[in-house]
Amino acid sequence: MSTDFDGKVALVSGAGSGIGAETAKILAARGASVILTDVNLEAAQKIAEEITQAGGEATAFKANVANPEDAKASVAFAKETYGALHLAFNNAGIVGAEKHVADLEIEDWQKVMDINLNGVFYGLKYQIPEILASGGGAIVNTSSIAGFIAVENLSHYTASKHAVAGLTKTAALEYGKQGIRINSVHPGYIMTPLIAQWTDVALAPLEALHPIGRLGQPEEIAEVVAFLLSDKASFVSGSQIVADGGFLSV
Repeated sequence: MSTDFDGKVALVSGAGSGIGAETAKILAARGASVILTDVNLEAAQKIAEEITQAGGEATAFKANVANPEDAKASVAFAKETYGALHLAFNNAGIVGAEKHVADLEIEDWQKVMDINLNGVFYGLKYQIPEILASGGGAIVNTSSIAGFIAVENLSHYTASKHAVAGLTKTAALEYGKQGIRINSVHPGYIMTPLIAQWTDVALAPLEALHPIGRLGQPEEIAEVVAFLLSDKASFVSGSQIVADGGFLSV
């Protein structure tokens, strides 16, 4: 069994399902003590229980990433529970309503920005000082293939994911010499609970857009995140890592 994260404390947002849940499981299986945050506390607790039953160390904490006080409290909880913070995965996000720009409600725009972009900023704001105090570490922020291209009817989502890439690169530039590597991961279409609700007929055209011939699985992205958080990626910082089954190569 890998021990890449022995002695490390990690915080994962949006950890109640999908990519966040799978990343929390991998980090814990490889030695990290993990704080799982989610607006759905029961979902996070379920994943934390799975981790502890498998012999790992994990604790759930209810947090809405769009609330800066929750972001601050999450970091404080990690310090109080495990004594430090070395790693963070700012993963929580939503897609939002599908509408043309002029038809999009201002409230919809603000909600997506509050979670997808502001949530990452709040995470970085409070995680970075604690990671510095713990001797350095690494952070990964979830963007998307929509951080590189336009997606029709999802201007708010696309804008937020482009912004996450820019925020990540700037933070990496500012804190690299102080011992924190910061990268963004850009998944393609992943078989998360949301997409899994679609019928096989609806999925077929989406799968066809990927040269690999299928959608991704959450654990495949989680492995990429785990690599970026590990010392194996010690020379990777300020990068936008794409894991999209070839979607952007078409």
